[in-house]
Amino acid sequence: MSIFPQASTFRPETAIHELGPEFYDPVSAADFPKHILRFRNDRWAETVGLAELNDDQWIAHFGRFEPLEGSLPSPLALRYHGHQFRSYNPDIGDGRGFLFAQMRDHENRLMDLGTKGSGQTPYSRFGDGRLTLKGGVREILATEMLEALGVETSKTFSIVETGEPLERNDEPSPTRSAVMVRLSHGHIRIGSFQRLATLRQPENMQKLIAYCLKHYFGEEASEDGAERLLSHVVAGGARLAASYMTAGFVHGVLNSDNIAITTESFDYGPWRFTPKWEPGFTAAYFDETGLYAFARQAEAIHWDIAQLAVSLRLIEEDADPLIKIIESFGSLYQQAYIGEMLNRLGVQSRSRDDDIALLTVVEKALRESDISIDRFFFDWRGGQRRGSSSADAVYEQDIFTPVADAMAAYAGKPPQHAYWTDPEPCSMHIEEVEALWSHIDQRDDWDPLYQKVDAIRRMGKAHRGITD
Repeated sequence: MSIFPQASTFRPETAIHELGPEFYDPVSAADFPKHILRFRNDRWAETVGLAELNDDQWIAHFGRFEPLEGSLPSPLALRYHGHQFRSYNPDIGDGRGFLFAQMRDHENRLMDLGTKGSGQTPYSRFGDGRLTLKGGVREILATEMLEALGVETSKTFSIVETGEPLERNDEPSPTRSAVMVRLSHGHIRIGSFQRLATLRQPENMQKLIAYCLKHYFGEEASEDGAERLLSHVVAGGARLAASYMTAGFVHGVLNSDNIAITTESFDYGPWRFTPKWEPGFTAAYFDETGLYAFARQAEAIHWDIAQLAVSLRLIEEDADPLIKIIESFGSLYQQAYIGEMLNRLGVQSRSRDDDIALLTVVEKALRESDISIDRFFFDWRGGQRRGSSSADAVYEQDIFTPVADAMAAYAGKPPQHAYWTDPEPCSMHIEEVEALWSHIDQRDDWDPLYQKVDAIRRMGKAHRGITD
């Protein structure tokens, strides 16, 4: 999404109907006992012409799910399959969410409003279709932080507390409930294609390819549509993986049903920001083998995209072009990683060899020291060590001598935003997540969360070079 949100008028869409009823099931939202508005993202509501809704109207649409005029008359639970921790599962789909509405944004892109915690669907299996309020709060923090750090991510659009006590095995219960709405460029997943391949539906595969090319990439379908779509996903997946690394972010569950065909990051469950550059750091307690560990995320996304290529073989007789595209992931990832790292450092590229040399010593120093990732990028923004820092003693260690030497060639104009003179960088580690939730859980105090969102957005402006 654009990093500069702009106002737009509401322009409803129903593009998903082009695919037809074999791709989704009409569903109804749960009837919740309460509707307490906890979060509304007016910044992004403005981009789709919905910021003028008053709170009662907001709750009517995003708590009771009354249709937005001209958009979808009924919510749709999308059908898909997917690999979950490398095991294929045909019994999934939108199990506690649905596609609620579509519209155009300020850049004339097709946008989706999808839900989480909106009730049971045909794919809920044994689940209750609900979302914990803590899960909603965590998604606010994940999406806001990632957006500020330049990761292409869905936006948490709305959180409405729903008044139901939920039982959960992995957290204190009963716990509070909520329904969330997220804004994204699309909810079609790699798993959507896997389902069609498994069911042997070549005509629907062609239809889905055409839909994605038209609405997400502005291209018309043709004989090489599968190859062009795969090329887009490979390039976008490489950028996504690189941006996760630069942000120090661990998604936690990079299953193929959690990879959008637009490669926009979404669906945040057991996410974490790793405090240090720890390759084996995992976010999910159930990721016992480290499949989706910090440094394995590029591998995971590459593997998922390979499953898309496998699915596309349903309509592609010759595998060689698809294999060649998949094999380009490594070089595209390296290129994206260099660009993302330089961007977070706030410096310009010099030459490929110089850039690789710089990042090699930076990554080595981060890996072998106890320095916080956020602290390092904060202190060295602009290519030179600035002022005094709580990490000064670490920077005097021999491991940072090559960093200082390499950085000298990249030093430029010091960053101008007042954020860069703060004593500490804005971070989002698990201890703070739990503390913010504790304020809500124990005292129903939402101010610390709202203040944190403001602080994150201020950091985002600083990263984009916008002055106060």
